[in-house]
Amino acid sequence: MGSPAALATIADPTRARILSLLLGAPEGRLRVGELAEAIGLRQPTVSYHLRLLLEDGVVTRTQEGRNAWFAVAAERENELRAVLGGEGDSAPDLERIVADLTTRFRGTFGPETIDAYVRESLSLLSRDAVPKQLASRTAAFAAERLEALARADSPTREKPEVLFVCVQNAGRSQIASAILRHLAGDRVVVRSAGSMPALEMRSTIATALDEIGVPQGSEFPKPLTDEAVRAADVVITMGCGDACPIYPGRRYLDWDLEDPKGLPLERVRPIRDEIERRVRGLLDELLD
Repeated sequence: MGSPAALATIADPTRARILSLLLGAPEGRLRVGELAEAIGLRQPTVSYHLRLLLEDGVVTRTQEGRNAWFAVAAERENELRAVLGGEGDSAPDLERIVADLTTRFRGTFGPETIDAYVRESLSLLSRDAVPKQLASRTAAFAAERLEALARADSPTREKPEVLFVCVQNAGRSQIASAILRHLAGDRVVVRSAGSMPALEMRSTIATALDEIGVPQGSEFPKPLTDEAVRAADVVITMGCGDACPIYPGRRYLDWDLEDPKGLPLERVRPIRDEIERRVRGLLDELLD
């Protein structure tokens, strides 16, 4: 997977469109003039964007006589198809995501702040590999981070907030957050994160939760961010060491629990049940 800098490069709408056209070209390559005509921009503008893509190793340039041909770098093709869409014709619409979140957070955050959080969230989610549903996950993650930021900066809090943190945010922290969210309803704000998040939740976790009637919802592994810790009243860690920053006024607990990674369902169930026992005790404390 490319670096966060490279991801920021291809996240630009014009560069994403250029890459989509290159991926969809019959021969896999196009000239500057052809790209400019297809996009509706001047050739110098397209050349500028191509130069940035060349510098990041995203595209290649081949000179044939007077013609310069551009193509997607072979080693980046699979990655770009995953980010931009299976046929190379659909990129995450960051402008639309920013516009929608600007409407949602009107009066709380300005467009510049929201744009920065959306682009950073895209890079964080795609740092090591490209997950499924990248655009919708970027929007959801950015929205959750903005909500946490607003809560962290608020002088008053109507509800307690709990943050569960494990290494991959694909097992223990997902079980705990799902159960607490299920039991507490809207009386407690619940979040989860991972110090080194996995790409997807484990199927055994979803099955173990479904067995006891706890919905997984649209949750997915997310990286640990500063505003999530600042917003929490209680931070519960599960085997992630010193990954969490320490802020005064927060309550920190460490739950020593076996990692369900790689375990069969029959061994995940006891871990789930122990987490449920602890979550019920925590909820009693929070509501009392």
